[in-house]
Amino acid sequence: MAKRKPRIGVTGAGKKWSPSWWTTRIALWLCGAEVERISVWHRPSGLPLHGIVIGGGSDISPEHYGGTLSGKVKHDPDRDELEIRWINKALRDDIPMLGICRGAQLINVVHEGNLYDDIRQLRKKTYNRAGLLPTKQVFVRGDSDLAKIVKKRKLRVNSLHHQAVHDVGENLRIVAHDLDEIPQAIESSGHHPIVGVQWHPEYLFYIPSELRLFRWLVKEAKKLHGLS
Repeated sequence: MAKRKPRIGVTGAGKKWSPSWWTTRIALWLCGAEVERISVWHRPSGLPLHGIVIGGGSDISPEHYGGTLSGKVKHDPDRDELEIRWINKALRDDIPMLGICRGAQLINVVHEGNLYDDIRQLRKKTYNRAGLLPTKQVFVRGDSDLAKIVKKRKLRVNSLHHQAVHDVGENLRIVAHDLDEIPQAIESSGHHPIVGVQWHPEYLFYIPSELRLFRWLVKEAKKLHGLS
């Protein structure tokens, strides 16, 4: 009898052409998962999910974390509400989670943490220029689950963000920083399998350490739901 593949949900923007959705789908497919797209415009199939990726995208509305950011920033209140519901469901049903950029920030907010509204003025040793290529240095705590997953203490990653985790939420811990000591990754400090990264590994899945993040999620999904 063929083994069941874990089914991984991927949240994100609802627009038809979404490069991050397609690259995340490819990364998870390479790791042996079935993938389901979740957005305001993509209704859930109703099939059980064994893992979930909370994807990157627009800024989180500041009312969710007591922020003060205003002006020309892109907010998506409907997406905020949708993803907050999915994060809470994952926590309630013990579904493993990988948060990417905005997704890591939102996982932190749901855990009652907060964010830097805008880190651009805090950057002294790293560039403010956004880019998909792995040009930024990130330093991973040696005692972290993340270090075991990526099998490295120092990473070269991309950077598309201007916000970041500030005060970490309950049952989470910060496990990576950049050269400016701005948090770059969080993970669960309890039993729930959660990793959140500030960069975009879906655009770097050709790098073994980055693909390992998706492989970790698939492995945890199999383990917790008896599919391995």
